[in-house]
Amino acid sequence: MTEEKVVRSQLLAAVREFVRSASRLSGVQRIALIGSLATTKADPKDADVLVTVTDEMDLTTLAKLGRRLKGTAQQFNHGADIFLANPKGSYIGRTCNWKDCRPGVRMSCDARNCGLRSFLHDDLETVCLDSHLISAPPLELWPHVIERSPLPADVRETLL
Repeated sequence: MTEEKVVRSQLLAAVREFVRSASRLSGVQRIALIGSLATTKADPKDADVLVTVTDEMDLTTLAKLGRRLKGTAQQFNHGADIFLANPKGSYIGRTCNWKDCRPGVRMSCDARNCGLRSFLHDDLETVCLDSHLISAPPLELWPHVIERSPLPADVRETLL
């Protein structure tokens, strides 16, 4: 197995564990795989997951799961992002990378409203997902599996 296939396999396994844990959280409405890992790209730079959450959900545990996914990916020099959408289908940001998320703790925090909603990193000037990607991601993993584009065999074997 080539190094690229090993990395893809490790990223997919980490995503599978993230989905298993995140799907149990109250307030999570949908989990989808987006980005290069959902394609045949031999060496995707990261694992991108889109999670739809209720407006009132406490993001603390979801952010912790996101940090765990990122930590796993960093072990082999890759990354991960947990993108967030609200029930209306609007992109609201990503989970915060920090264990301590509150206003004024990090001078380098570029979130628009740092701490307004704990563990929401709303850096919408840096990253903003297209509304079509939110409404129709390539692969919805939970609560229902919905495939919207051809999937690589390793994605099918590991995630479906």
